[in-house]
Amino acid sequence: MKQGSKIFVFMTAGIAALAGLLFGYDTGVISGAILFIKDQFKLTSSVVETVVSAVLVGAVIGAAFSGAITDRFGRKKVLIITALLFAIGAIGASLAANVGGIIAFRFIIGVAIGVASYTAPLYISEISPPEMRGALVSLNQLMITCGIVVSYLVDYALSVGSNEWRWMFALGAIPAIILVIGMVFLSESPRWLVSRSMTAEARTVLARVIPQDKIEEEMRSIQGSLTTKKGLWKELLQPWIRPALVVGIALAFFQQMTGINTIIYYAPTIFEFAGFESHKVAILATVGVGVVNVLMTVVAIWFIDRLGRKPLLYIGMTGMAISLGLIGLAFNMPSMTGALKTVTVLSVIFYIASFAISLGPIFWLMIAEIYPLNVRGRAMSLATVANWGFNAIVASTFLTLTEKLGKAGTFWFYAVICAIGIAFCYFYVPETKGHSLEEIEEHLRKNKGLRSLGVTEAK
Repeated sequence: MKQGSKIFVFMTAGIAALAGLLFGYDTGVISGAILFIKDQFKLTSSVVETVVSAVLVGAVIGAAFSGAITDRFGRKKVLIITALLFAIGAIGASLAANVGGIIAFRFIIGVAIGVASYTAPLYISEISPPEMRGALVSLNQLMITCGIVVSYLVDYALSVGSNEWRWMFALGAIPAIILVIGMVFLSESPRWLVSRSMTAEARTVLARVIPQDKIEEEMRSIQGSLTTKKGLWKELLQPWIRPALVVGIALAFFQQMTGINTIIYYAPTIFEFAGFESHKVAILATVGVGVVNVLMTVVAIWFIDRLGRKPLLYIGMTGMAISLGLIGLAFNMPSMTGALKTVTVLSVIFYIASFAISLGPIFWLMIAEIYPLNVRGRAMSLATVANWGFNAIVASTFLTLTEKLGKAGTFWFYAVICAIGIAFCYFYVPETKGHSLEEIEEHLRKNKGLRSLGVTEAK
């Protein structure tokens, strides 16, 4: 691959991945901001949950419509509009005069997140050469974790005054504006151009991505994939597809209902539960959690095609269950008061590291692998909507659960769900490492049982 082509591809993927950075920033920034918003507006636990989960309700809606609008208007235009929504939401939330205004503009941000979570990796995958596609698509996931760390650092830097939460929100407009400007100068996806019969434009884009002698072959491949008849929603319930549908939705359930976003959204609150008296110190401890999330995501990208999906799921989910149990134990033992801070911080870090090498990236990878081509778009959209829906449930119930079950009981509840998830992975989740998408689809069509794919030798 020519140096110029590499620069073009990396630049394109890097700019598009800013959508992932915004995704991470705008989901993570609330963890610190909510401490000050709660104090300023004297919010009850239920209203705090509403402020936090407003983004997630918007994300469900954005994810539900993302497939249709990206197919109609193109990946580039949709990413530009999404970036504008990010900017509007960030500025609007920062200027809001009351809690209702914060909720409304955070909802707008949520819609942008829902669309970005589908469109950015899709655009990157379609603009990348085959040999670089996996790494470049994974860049979007890495940028999400980086965005979370940036939000924690901003929260820490601005945790010096009761009104600085407004700047925490407002600074999210900066990468949004950069994304708007950057996307204006990028090319549209060649696959979308071909779908609109703009073949000359598609060839021009491909010429910047792949060698000249491969362009016609790639054009035929794109045109061939577009002639595949799209399946109907009801086809997802066919007996041979149903196991894959169940696995995708179940992984979405376990990714969220094991409590990951109690950590992302409420880590400083959890640390204050553990005895950190200062908002600033609690947020500083959260920064360490975000850094570990980034580093372990890099580790996951390195090992996911070497060890396989299921070994990482077993290792990671076991670590998650243990750390959740330890957090609950620490909160349940009054004699641990002095050590509670240390045990809680270390357990949360162990939890986030375990998640980052397992359910974090593997859910998104698996739903891109296990569905047949003709229903892949619909099935992935359904799994994505389910993921955001479960995310919203966790965010909107965490504080209520701590009041009803107690702090220890809440984390033990998540640990039990995690243990059930390990059993589910053993009995139902396939090992897709080493199998092409066509092999996986053929296996499904033969009704051999999805899990048995993991015990057949990869070709």
